[in-house]
Amino acid sequence: MSFKPRKKPDPLDEAQLYEYAVKALGRRMRSVTELKRLMRNRVEEGETGNAKIIAVVHRLEEQHYLDDPAFAANFARLRQDNEKLGKRRVQQELSRKGVNSSTISTTLDTAYENVSEEALARKHLERKRIKQPTNEKESARAVRLLVRGGFSTGTIFRILKTWNVSDETLTAFETIDTEENAGPE
Repeated sequence: MSFKPRKKPDPLDEAQLYEYAVKALGRRMRSVTELKRLMRNRVEEGETGNAKIIAVVHRLEEQHYLDDPAFAANFARLRQDNEKLGKRRVQQELSRKGVNSSTISTTLDTAYENVSEEALARKHLERKRIKQPTNEKESARAVRLLVRGGFSTGTIFRILKTWNVSDETLTAFETIDTEENAGPE
Protein backbone atom coordinates (compact mmCIF):
# COMPACT_ATOMS: atom_id res chain seq x y z
CA MET A 1 0.00 0.00 0.00
CA SER A 2 1.55 3.28 -1.03
CA PHE A 3 0.81 6.67 0.36
CA LYS A 4 0.26 9.64 -1.87
CA PRO A 5 2.18 12.75 -0.88
CA ARG A 6 0.01 15.42 0.58
CA LYS A 7 -0.79 18.16 -1.91
CA LYS A 8 0.27 21.60 -0.74
CA PRO A 9 -2.85 23.71 -0.16
CA ASP A 10 -3.62 26.52 -2.57
CA PRO A 11 -2.10 29.86 -1.55
CA LEU A 12 -4.42 32.09 0.44
CA ASP A 13 -5.11 35.72 -0.34
CA GLU A 14 -4.55 38.32 2.37
CA ALA A 15 -8.10 38.20 3.80
CA GLN A 16 -8.06 34.39 3.96
CA LEU A 17 -4.59 34.46 5.51
CA TYR A 18 -5.84 36.88 8.17
CA GLU A 19 -8.74 34.53 9.02
CA TYR A 20 -6.33 31.60 9.15
CA ALA A 21 -4.04 33.51 11.52
CA VAL A 22 -6.90 34.56 13.81
CA LYS A 23 -8.08 30.94 14.04
CA ALA A 24 -4.53 29.79 14.79
CA LEU A 25 -4.27 32.38 17.57
CA GLY A 26 -7.68 31.26 18.85
CA ARG A 27 -6.36 27.73 19.33
CA ARG A 28 -3.35 28.80 21.41
CA MET A 29 -0.99 31.70 22.12
CA ARG A 30 1.80 32.18 19.61
CA SER A 31 4.77 34.45 19.17
CA VAL A 32 5.18 36.53 16.02
CA THR A 33 7.87 34.14 14.75
CA GLU A 34 5.70 31.06 15.33
CA LEU A 35 2.76 32.63 13.50
CA LYS A 36 4.95 33.68 10.58
CA ARG A 37 6.33 30.14 10.35
CA LEU A 38 2.79 28.76 10.33
CA MET A 39 1.53 31.21 7.70
CA ARG A 40 4.54 30.64 5.43
CA ASN A 41 3.07 27.25 4.43
CA ARG A 42 -0.18 28.89 3.34
CA VAL A 43 1.16 31.53 0.93
CA GLU A 44 3.10 31.42 -2.31
CA GLU A 45 6.86 31.63 -2.07
CA GLY A 46 8.74 34.82 -2.77
CA GLU A 47 8.11 38.51 -2.30
CA THR A 48 4.32 38.30 -2.74
CA GLY A 49 3.91 35.74 0.03
CA ASN A 50 6.21 37.65 2.38
CA ALA A 51 4.27 40.87 1.76
CA LYS A 52 1.01 39.13 2.72
CA ILE A 53 2.53 37.73 5.90
CA ILE A 54 3.95 41.12 6.91
CA ALA A 55 0.60 42.84 6.24
CA VAL A 56 -1.33 40.28 8.31
CA VAL A 57 1.18 40.42 11.20
CA HIS A 58 1.07 44.23 11.19
CA ARG A 59 -2.75 44.18 11.27
CA LEU A 60 -2.79 41.64 14.13
CA GLU A 61 -0.28 43.72 16.11
CA GLU A 62 -2.39 46.87 15.64
CA GLN A 63 -5.41 45.00 16.98
CA HIS A 64 -3.36 43.63 19.91
CA TYR A 65 -3.97 40.02 18.89
CA LEU A 66 -0.24 39.55 18.52
CA ASP A 67 2.15 40.99 21.11
CA ASP A 68 5.47 39.28 21.89
CA PRO A 69 6.12 41.00 25.27
CA ALA A 70 2.62 40.09 26.49
CA PHE A 71 3.03 36.57 25.08
CA ALA A 72 6.36 36.14 26.89
CA ALA A 73 4.98 37.45 30.19
CA ASN A 74 1.94 35.21 30.02
CA PHE A 75 4.02 32.20 28.95
CA ALA A 76 6.51 32.70 31.81
CA ARG A 77 3.73 33.14 34.38
CA LEU A 78 1.96 29.96 33.24
CA ARG A 79 5.17 27.89 33.24
CA GLN A 80 6.05 29.21 36.69
CA ASP A 81 2.58 28.76 38.25
CA ASN A 82 1.44 25.53 36.60
CA GLU A 83 4.57 23.54 35.83
CA LYS A 84 6.85 25.05 38.49
CA LEU A 85 9.69 25.45 35.98
CA GLY A 86 12.92 27.32 36.63
CA LYS A 87 14.07 30.47 34.89
CA ARG A 88 16.56 28.74 32.58
CA ARG A 89 13.96 26.30 31.20
CA VAL A 90 11.44 29.08 30.48
CA GLN A 91 14.22 31.08 28.80
CA GLN A 92 15.04 28.13 26.51
CA GLU A 93 11.40 27.60 25.58
CA LEU A 94 10.81 31.28 24.80
CA SER A 95 13.97 31.37 22.72
CA ARG A 96 12.80 28.30 20.78
CA LYS A 97 9.51 30.09 20.13
CA GLY A 98 11.41 32.95 18.50
CA VAL A 99 10.96 35.65 21.11
CA ASN A 100 13.61 38.39 21.08
CA SER A 101 16.39 37.84 23.66
CA SER A 102 16.01 41.32 25.19
CA THR A 103 12.27 40.70 25.62
CA ILE A 104 13.03 37.34 27.23
CA SER A 105 15.51 38.77 29.74
CA THR A 106 13.21 41.67 30.70
CA THR A 107 10.24 39.33 31.09
CA LEU A 108 12.10 36.74 33.15
CA ASP A 109 13.69 39.35 35.41
CA THR A 110 10.20 40.65 36.19
CA ALA A 111 8.56 37.22 36.50
CA TYR A 112 11.19 35.69 38.78
CA GLU A 113 12.24 38.72 40.86
CA ASN A 114 10.17 37.84 43.96
CA VAL A 115 10.38 34.05 43.59
CA SER A 116 12.58 31.81 45.68
CA GLU A 117 14.21 29.39 43.25
CA GLU A 118 14.66 26.80 45.99
CA ALA A 119 10.97 26.93 46.97
CA LEU A 120 9.99 26.66 43.29
CA ALA A 121 12.33 23.68 42.85
CA ARG A 122 10.77 21.97 45.86
CA LYS A 123 7.29 22.56 44.41
CA HIS A 124 8.53 21.12 41.11
CA LEU A 125 9.73 17.99 42.90
CA GLU A 126 6.44 17.75 44.75
CA ARG A 127 4.51 18.14 41.50
CA LYS A 128 6.54 15.29 40.02
CA ARG A 129 5.96 13.21 43.20
CA ILE A 130 9.65 12.92 44.03
CA LYS A 131 10.34 12.10 47.66
CA GLN A 132 13.60 12.37 49.57
CA PRO A 133 16.01 9.94 47.91
CA THR A 134 17.17 6.90 49.85
CA ASN A 135 19.99 5.84 47.52
CA GLU A 136 22.33 7.21 44.87
CA LYS A 137 20.06 6.19 41.97
CA GLU A 138 17.10 8.15 43.36
CA SER A 139 19.37 11.14 44.03
CA ALA A 140 20.59 11.10 40.43
CA ARG A 141 16.99 10.95 39.22
CA ALA A 142 16.06 13.99 41.32
CA VAL A 143 19.11 15.90 40.03
CA ARG A 144 18.25 15.12 36.40
CA LEU A 145 14.66 16.20 36.96
CA LEU A 146 15.75 19.51 38.49
CA VAL A 147 18.29 20.17 35.74
CA ARG A 148 15.61 19.54 33.09
CA GLY A 149 13.30 21.82 35.08
CA GLY A 150 15.73 24.70 34.56
CA PHE A 151 17.05 25.15 38.09
CA SER A 152 20.57 26.32 38.92
CA THR A 153 23.16 23.87 40.20
CA GLY A 154 23.48 25.89 43.42
CA THR A 155 19.80 25.40 44.17
CA ILE A 156 19.99 21.69 43.34
CA PHE A 157 23.02 21.33 45.61
CA ARG A 158 21.24 23.09 48.51
CA ILE A 159 18.23 20.77 48.18
CA LEU A 160 20.47 17.70 48.15
CA LYS A 161 22.26 18.93 51.28
CA THR A 162 18.97 19.43 53.17
CA TRP A 163 18.01 15.88 52.19
CA ASN A 164 21.20 14.62 53.84
CA VAL A 165 22.39 12.96 50.66
CA SER A 166 25.67 11.09 51.16
CA ASP A 167 28.90 13.06 50.82
CA GLU A 168 30.17 10.86 47.99
CA THR A 169 27.02 11.57 45.95
CA LEU A 170 27.41 15.31 46.56
CA THR A 171 31.07 15.09 45.57
CA ALA A 172 30.17 13.22 42.38
CA PHE A 173 27.55 15.83 41.53
CA GLU A 174 30.00 18.65 42.31
CA THR A 175 32.58 17.05 39.98
CA ILE A 176 30.05 16.80 37.15
CA ASP A 177 28.97 20.40 37.75
CA THR A 178 32.52 21.80 37.56
CA GLU A 179 33.22 19.78 34.37
CA GLU A 180 30.07 21.17 32.73
CA ASN A 181 30.87 24.76 33.72
CA ALA A 182 34.51 24.50 32.60
CA GLY A 183 33.50 24.44 28.93
CA PRO A 184 35.84 24.01 25.97
CA GLU A 185 39.37 25.31 26.33
